[in-house]
Amino acid sequence: MAAIIPCHYCSSMAISKLPRSHIPLGNINHVNAAWWGRQLSLRCSLKASQKAQLRNKLKVKLFSLKECAISIALAVGLLTGMPFVDWSPNAYAANPAMPDLSVLISGPPIKDPGALLRYALPIDNKAIREVQKPLEDITDSLKVAGVKALDSVERNLRQSSQALKQGKSLIISGLAESKKDHGVELLDKLETGMDELQQIVVDRNRDAVAPKQKELLSYVGSVEEDMVDGFPYEVPEEYQSMPLLKGRATVDMKVKVKDNPNADEFMFRIVLDGYSAPVTAGNFLDLVQRHFYDGMEIQRADGFVVQTGDPEGPAEGFIDPSTEKTRTIPLEIMVNGEKSPFYGATLEELGLYKAQTRLPFNAFGTMAMARDEFENNSASSQVFWLLKESELTPSNANILDGRYAVFGYVTENEDYLADLKVGDVIESIQVVSGLDNLVNPSYKIAR
Repeated sequence: MAAIIPCHYCSSMAISKLPRSHIPLGNINHVNAAWWGRQLSLRCSLKASQKAQLRNKLKVKLFSLKECAISIALAVGLLTGMPFVDWSPNAYAANPAMPDLSVLISGPPIKDPGALLRYALPIDNKAIREVQKPLEDITDSLKVAGVKALDSVERNLRQSSQALKQGKSLIISGLAESKKDHGVELLDKLETGMDELQQIVVDRNRDAVAPKQKELLSYVGSVEEDMVDGFPYEVPEEYQSMPLLKGRATVDMKVKVKDNPNADEFMFRIVLDGYSAPVTAGNFLDLVQRHFYDGMEIQRADGFVVQTGDPEGPAEGFIDPSTEKTRTIPLEIMVNGEKSPFYGATLEELGLYKAQTRLPFNAFGTMAMARDEFENNSASSQVFWLLKESELTPSNANILDGRYAVFGYVTENEDYLADLKVGDVIESIQVVSGLDNLVNPSYKIAR
């Protein structure tokens, strides 16, 4: 398989796989930091010593010792708050200096896949965001035990309802003209749903809050999508003939599981974001329509990632029948504040250490392309889903952000990804919506 987790990421993996009681909390001293450094160094050294074996067995390539050292510094910094070591200006002359962690970590990350997708939309409408945020805050309110949580829920709902009443005209004015009627209809449903949630709170029916919250946020997300008028930018000319997803699409992935006493299969709903990654998402959706993944086994499931997409035979990706060569796509990274993605380079290579990726590796079930470690533009068909908690690797301090192309999230049943095992079989991946957003589909030409 193509590499997805280089040696420099073993720091975050080592930390996240330890039991919570083993993670030093509170006042972490230098002794603990040194212990972590030794553990991380040992893990990196072990992987380096087994490099040839791993290349043959798993086709996994590892990062250089330099980047192992950087990851150790990152891990120690995350745990201690200490700045990175002062690299000599002559040590790595080709690379810009690493930034201080205080610049990278800007607050608790958003981990909900639905929220990440909503904030990733290319819109600028403050009024709808003021409706959205209090509804999302209901999740935190429900962390309070018992019916006491309902008092906080009521405050969240009141804030959102007031924002909708005060900002409705601004929200409607932000709708794309061709989608305005649909957007207004959704706003009416949102208002009705808020009234229903208010009654749920009055009835002190705590269990009914979360499902209604999810319904209301789906209306908000759909209204926000109706604010996008066409595709917001031009894909670079060299990629314009590739399959492109100019918008969003939703697919259902059914996996047949083995050796699981509780289930025979799992169904995962995945939203692909072509606004942020049109080439990457388009490539995947095109392969889905070719039924490329149907019948393919899960090829890696180690509690950290789930990976598939490596076809049988010597090829490590999809062989395009029209060229008889492996179809590869460029590394594609969208950054907040930019109108279009960067192509062919990691954010580190571009020196954009402060940049925040539009689709970060924050959610359980973040979906991204695997690629050859040393070839940015080598992704083809291998995909992976990240399984982790993100407190120790928040957005902007996560070493995967800006190095691998995220193009979607599992939005339903994502927790069951952790139950998948090597050898479980993808029975099918089927498009639910958004296929009309796929342009230049190669699956219609030949198989």
